[in-house]
Amino acid sequence: MNIDDVQVFTAAVSAGSLAAAARRLGLTPMVASRRLAALEAELGVRLLHRTTRSLSLTPEGETFLPYAQALVDNEQEALVRLRSSDGAAIGLLRVSASIAFGLKFIAPIVPPLLEGHPQLRIALELTDTLPDLVASGIDLAIRIAPLRDSGMVAQKLADNPRLVVASPDYLARHGVPDDIDALTRHQCLPLLGVTHWTFVDRGGERHIRLTPRFSASTIEACHATCLAGGGIARLSVWRAADDLAAGRLVPLELGGARPEDIHLWAVYPTNKMVPQKVRVFIAALRRKLAQEGGG
Repeated sequence: MNIDDVQVFTAAVSAGSLAAAARRLGLTPMVASRRLAALEAELGVRLLHRTTRSLSLTPEGETFLPYAQALVDNEQEALVRLRSSDGAAIGLLRVSASIAFGLKFIAPIVPPLLEGHPQLRIALELTDTLPDLVASGIDLAIRIAPLRDSGMVAQKLADNPRLVVASPDYLARHGVPDDIDALTRHQCLPLLGVTHWTFVDRGGERHIRLTPRFSASTIEACHATCLAGGGIARLSVWRAADDLAAGRLVPLELGGARPEDIHLWAVYPTNKMVPQKVRVFIAALRRKLAQEGGG
């Protein structure tokens, strides 16, 4: 596949027209049109619907676009790394993270990253589900979860200790559970679809079955309901820290049992030729986690 042809396609999508893409790339409109036609012929599909005034992506073009952008970005990065030893990150970095973690840890590192790497662009997708990295063109996903076996590459960034907490108001009305078995008699606030909480108790794992009257699709909703006195939540230490310090939440001892170990992971599609932009981002996130006591 000719990277020059691919670059015409991505530039046309970005610029909004083939003529604008030709100007951006220093080509004549005829050459740009021929390169796009050659790419479509090689792929055997039409990528763009185009008229004299506008263009739009075909379904096949939408599918191919993230791969095409990755090809162009990787070529640009390869050239920069061959010509320079300053470790610059370039191109578009697509990052996926959970909503709460992204707001607390990732958003603050974006300004210094962009300032330090003028040719870097970052697109941050905040979602509490792990996307298909290959299909969506995501370069890097940051997740706090037990990882299932998959074709993805995962790098542990930090431990993520958790606490079981409740508001003083809830505990005053319902009493303080003194062990994990007592949780079955309380209003626990799990994520939607979660039927058990797993604990490490006396060196072994125990699974406590939950019968919640409330569950939610995001941990933010569980946290907010817990603050409002609606029940008992299981939260990451970093998430609960401010509320614990202010007395809005109270940690539960539960006879020494603790939530199962869980870690913070960087997940990416492959460990072959990991782009410099991914390496630079992970290094910056590690520094942020260390500053916050999270790594």
